[in-house]
Amino acid sequence: MSMNVPQAHGFRAPSRRALLPALLTGWLAGSAFAADLPSAEPDAVGLSAERLARLDDAMQAEVDAGRKAGIVTLIVRRGRVAHHEAYGMADLESRTPMTTDHLFRLYSMTKPVTSVALLMLFEEGKFLLDDPLDKHIPELADLEVYAGGGNGETNLEEPNRKPTIHDVFRHTAGFSYGFEQTPVDRAYAESGIDFGTLASLEELVTEKLPNVPLLYHPGEQWVYSVAHDVQAHLVEVLSGMPFDEFCRERIFEPLGMDDAVFGVPEEYVSRYTSNYAPAEDGGLSVIENRQGFPPSANGAPLTGYARYTDVPFGGLGMSSTAMDYARFAQMLVNGGELDGVRILGKKTVELMTMNHLPSHIPGIGGIAGEGVGYGLGVSVLLDPAASGNLGSKGQFGWAGAATTWVIMDPVEDLVLVLLTQYMPIDPEFASRFMTLAYQAIVD
Repeated sequence: MSMNVPQAHGFRAPSRRALLPALLTGWLAGSAFAADLPSAEPDAVGLSAERLARLDDAMQAEVDAGRKAGIVTLIVRRGRVAHHEAYGMADLESRTPMTTDHLFRLYSMTKPVTSVALLMLFEEGKFLLDDPLDKHIPELADLEVYAGGGNGETNLEEPNRKPTIHDVFRHTAGFSYGFEQTPVDRAYAESGIDFGTLASLEELVTEKLPNVPLLYHPGEQWVYSVAHDVQAHLVEVLSGMPFDEFCRERIFEPLGMDDAVFGVPEEYVSRYTSNYAPAEDGGLSVIENRQGFPPSANGAPLTGYARYTDVPFGGLGMSSTAMDYARFAQMLVNGGELDGVRILGKKTVELMTMNHLPSHIPGIGGIAGEGVGYGLGVSVLLDPAASGNLGSKGQFGWAGAATTWVIMDPVEDLVLVLLTQYMPIDPEFASRFMTLAYQAIVD
């Protein structure tokens, strides 16, 4: 279904503080607020309020022009929240205003959380980065590499070396995502590697992946892939816990991330935003409703993000508010600790946020742009000049398919969170957000 933009025209959503009395007695009844990071006036943390107004104006203009239904933005500097705003609508059909407490489907912003989970087990001595995958997942012992084919035949060859845990952290293992048109991607589809139907991480990693060839020899390329799902299965193997339970007990609860969940739990539905795409006739078209299901002709729910409530994956599936994800991000900017809770050691965070790509892979390109490498589960800015935008060498982060973004900058002690629900991902919009956030730094 498509909706015209004027429903959201000119609407600037109130902040949590303004809505608190109503929220406590209304649609948020029965839910607990997550712990907030401390707040500060912009000038107290080296930001210009006048310059931040440019960011406000640009986000509101995006809504007024009908390019986005609703947006939440958050800026943390020196550990304090200097900007946390909501714009537009969470759901155009019901005219539900966006608030800073709405939950968003994070898609691939799940990936840094997965990597942190696995690095916690690295710190416990459960594995070494150079361990071959089959040391811990024996089903992956006989992987072969696609070597061309024709006339209905597929040629395979032995890999030059076995893929390692290091490879799955940095997307150099040889896996793919099944989204492209290569013979290997087609093999993914034919073998049932589909996140809408897979029953578990174990099924993906131990039953499906062993039956498809690697796209390339390990270490030779950077290809975005199911590698983070392999990481999540490693978390299960090495910890003896379901992946989502590990994240909840070891990361979410210790950090006070009360609104960080997988999928779309029923008790949270009223706080979700709808997900949109451009409509053919203009305006925006719903592709996923607040319940986490795409609309269908007969009104019956179809498989959608809601299924990740029960079937969590490491590369997608997490949902969160901006504030909860900012707590996770600030922990990393702090070197692994927040409010007296240490999740990772300082040296582990340093290792995570270094560029780990081999010298023959200059960067990852794509939506990340030029001058960007890859660490252990996060992009790493190597050259701000090459990237063509404001930023700091060494800043790290990642994005999600529904145009969700996080940037963590230890140089500026800065966390930027941009959340909307719009597909396909809009990197130009995110780049403008980054420009407008960084230009507000004056000290």
